[in-house]
Amino acid sequence: MARGENVFHRKDGRYEARYIKGRRADGKPLYGFCYGRTYEEAKDKADRAREEIGQAEPAAQKAAPGQELDVACFCDRWLSANSARLKPSSRAKYRTDIEKHIKPFFGEKLPGEILPEEIDDFTRSLMNGKGLSPKTVRSILALFRSILSYMEKRSGEKLVNLEITYPKSHRKNTRVLDEKEESALVRLLAQETDACKFGVYLALRTGMRIGEVCALRWCDISFEAATISVCRTALRLPRDIPGNVPAPGPGEDGSPRTALVTGTPKSESSLRVIPLMPDIAALCERFRPEDSSAFLLTGMDRCLDPRKLQRHLKRYLEECGIEEVHFHTLRHTFATRCVEAGFDVKTLSEILGHSNIGITMNLYVHPNLDLKRENMSRLKSEFPL
Repeated sequence: MARGENVFHRKDGRYEARYIKGRRADGKPLYGFCYGRTYEEAKDKADRAREEIGQAEPAAQKAAPGQELDVACFCDRWLSANSARLKPSSRAKYRTDIEKHIKPFFGEKLPGEILPEEIDDFTRSLMNGKGLSPKTVRSILALFRSILSYMEKRSGEKLVNLEITYPKSHRKNTRVLDEKEESALVRLLAQETDACKFGVYLALRTGMRIGEVCALRWCDISFEAATISVCRTALRLPRDIPGNVPAPGPGEDGSPRTALVTGTPKSESSLRVIPLMPDIAALCERFRPEDSSAFLLTGMDRCLDPRKLQRHLKRYLEECGIEEVHFHTLRHTFATRCVEAGFDVKTLSEILGHSNIGITMNLYVHPNLDLKRENMSRLKSEFPL
């Protein structure tokens, strides 16, 4: 079987080909199946099924006979063709980038009318005109590159010399709580601990992302094995995107524009099991409800809105006099304390849910000056004094 083709030889002698035909409410894929007497037959049937999904275009995307399609129309077609394989969060982000950035600049042009210098102008408009970060601009340009490839394939027109230069990302100094700040925050969280304080402490002691903390259910905690299973995340998405199913209960702000949803974490490596520390286990016992299917921080069948947890953290930090900190700082702080405690990087990478240790080393390991001095002191001095 070729990599990524999902064609299998069954025990009954037939071949089975699998393809993604949609997404469930939690973001997990819905699979369709095709069968054939040969590998090629099953694969061809699956390829045709994928094409039918991608070519099911709304009327607004169809061109009149003899009419050429502009970039805006190809953007809509690209989104429709790739919709089935995308998670709701990715689909929402791509649509936003298309509507806010790509269509306003290129939408009315025909594929053959795009000039190389216009792509450079587009990049400058994103960075200088809109003030977007290099990371965000790179993401938008990568999306546009994919749409250009789709246009070239579908229009049959060769788009020559359309090279995209991606801006370089400059690494920023990442904020990490020092030991004094962390101790002050923990002391405050220990005072009259409620669900929100528990959620903040859980993030600080496990490195979990804010959406992962809010989406935890009690059934994800095994008191026997002393583990936490991370298998979903909570986030807000536009309500008008097909497949975005709100979590039970209305949004706290009553906003009709977004819906609080729970789905699979950002990547397969984010699905992980974290050992349960004794202090976390004790807190869990204090809040443990009878219904194991309830969400951890609400005790109900409705998860806590990450924005509410972020607001509470902001208030806690103000009470402690800690500045320039956001929720993700807790994740970086956890990683730094683990390095200081002597964790091996592979273990830390798996606890954080990273796909490779390079991400952990480059983005989350922040040794302080004391740790640097300690490591330097291990070197033997060869200079005679």
